[in-house]
Amino acid sequence: MRLSTKSPTLREAFSADLRREGVDFKVVEKQSHETFVGYLLEGTLEEIRSKIDVMEGVDREALLEGFESFRESINHILDHLKGGESADKLLSEGLWVADVLDQLYNAGALDYDPDGNLLKLKEGIDPLTLRFQFKFPFNLVTNPEGLEKVAKQFVFTDLTPEWEFDVYELRMEKINAFGRIASKYFPEEDVLKAYFALVGRAILAGEILKALAERKVDVEEFKKSFLRALPLQIPTEKGTLVIHASKEAFDELLRFLEKKGYLQIKAGKARKLRDL
Repeated sequence: MRLSTKSPTLREAFSADLRREGVDFKVVEKQSHETFVGYLLEGTLEEIRSKIDVMEGVDREALLEGFESFRESINHILDHLKGGESADKLLSEGLWVADVLDQLYNAGALDYDPDGNLLKLKEGIDPLTLRFQFKFPFNLVTNPEGLEKVAKQFVFTDLTPEWEFDVYELRMEKINAFGRIASKYFPEEDVLKAYFALVGRAILAGEILKALAERKVDVEEFKKSFLRALPLQIPTEKGTLVIHASKEAFDELLRFLEKKGYLQIKAGKARKLRDL
């Protein structure tokens, strides 16, 4: 029931939206990393293209596609820099801009005005003569021995914090709100997985409380009988929702319900305190 991000901006915006909707959640920070393992080609854009044309031991079609995207990105930034542009505005287009600007700066092609935080291409610079580093991942390589004559190995590791969003909701209206908000910030597949995990937990929690009714039951016997009845198959308008849980996950759900005040476990007996 987690989504995670390495972006502090996304963390703040997503947290604010969840709080605004009254969704029960917690943000947990942990150490993480971004790592790129691959190769690089150096030279002017035309020199790099010429090297790709004669390279062996690579997926050349995928490599050319990546290079054309790289060249378009550089030309896009150069168009902005000819007349001068705010560094903040450029960087707002994405993390990829930082790499392009860094390469242009190292090539001595940029003038920087700290007062206006403006970047501009230096007078007299011919973009065709600028040298760049084009990086590509190792999984495009089929024969490293043949490749290393023209390309260098390249590894980049960035140690960075990562923030996990733990969502504690059992109320369907809040789970729906979570899904709606998350879809603005995260990939669809990640959102769907987290959303249906929350839905499954909420349904399973409701079935547990329904099975307990108003009586005290032996916890171990209750767990055995409930787990034997899994998985739950629930027809929906669009198909079927199947919910399963391991013994460990079921134990964790019971502890979660107890912590949230939905049931009480005492002296080996469980009883419901309130409904969802």
